[in-house]
Amino acid sequence: MADSLYVLTLSCADKPGIVAAVTTELADFGANIAESDQFWDRVTNQFFLRIAILAPEGVTLESVQRALDPVISRFDMKAKLVDTAKRPKVIVMVSKFDHAMLHLLYQIRVGWMDAEVVAIVSNHTDSQRTAEHEGIPYHHWPVNKENKAEQEEKLLKLVKETGADLVVLARYMQVLSDSLSKRLFGKIINIHHSFLPSFKGAKPYHQAHARGVKMIGATAHYVTPDLDEGPIIEQDAERVSHALSADDFVARGRDIESRVLARAVKYHLENRVMMVGNKTIVFTP
Repeated sequence: MADSLYVLTLSCADKPGIVAAVTTELADFGANIAESDQFWDRVTNQFFLRIAILAPEGVTLESVQRALDPVISRFDMKAKLVDTAKRPKVIVMVSKFDHAMLHLLYQIRVGWMDAEVVAIVSNHTDSQRTAEHEGIPYHHWPVNKENKAEQEEKLLKLVKETGADLVVLARYMQVLSDSLSKRLFGKIINIHHSFLPSFKGAKPYHQAHARGVKMIGATAHYVTPDLDEGPIIEQDAERVSHALSADDFVARGRDIESRVLARAVKYHLENRVMMVGNKTIVFTP
């Protein structure tokens, strides 16, 4: 049996001795630290730590948790320990534009992202053939004012039935209710262009082109009841010029959105994202 790789993330009020206490416990059962990142938030005086732990054969997740429990209690930590051998399960939601979804599926297929897409949910049928080709269950759930609550309950049921760890809105063009956003807080990631709050509604890239925008970008964030204002996980931007057409803006926007969403999902699944208030601490590799 090979060594096991566990990931520990924790946060607590900053004080001396935190890292020493944690690493001493890990060393006592022969664990090796494969990766370590830490951050002190001066504003809140909160300390954040992520450690990838290479544990010897026979050292289980439960035994590591028991060893760390006294330290967690002493420093009043919020801590999470996960086994990387457990493949995360993801539900992807998409409408008509499928570029971000296709990029996610590709990055999973080639092994850059370790995840299992257990379902694709859409309010349209455009991506059904893609789902069939990939062997992924497809759920066509049209949404209107009359059935929105019902469709959201179906989503919650699907999350429970599949054991999904994350819901990804890969250009899903329906606003989720406050109730659903709260019930799945920290488990839904959205992607959108970074022009907001400007250029709302249809064809934002065309609107930006008409205004002579010089920079376009995308933002991936956790979904909250505050529309498009959840904790930001990842962003990127690219300079554009008057020489480009509106269609060029759209093409570059699709590319940025796809990359940014994939990175955000990867960081989340690798337990590299920690929230403090309405912002995130992201330990990028």
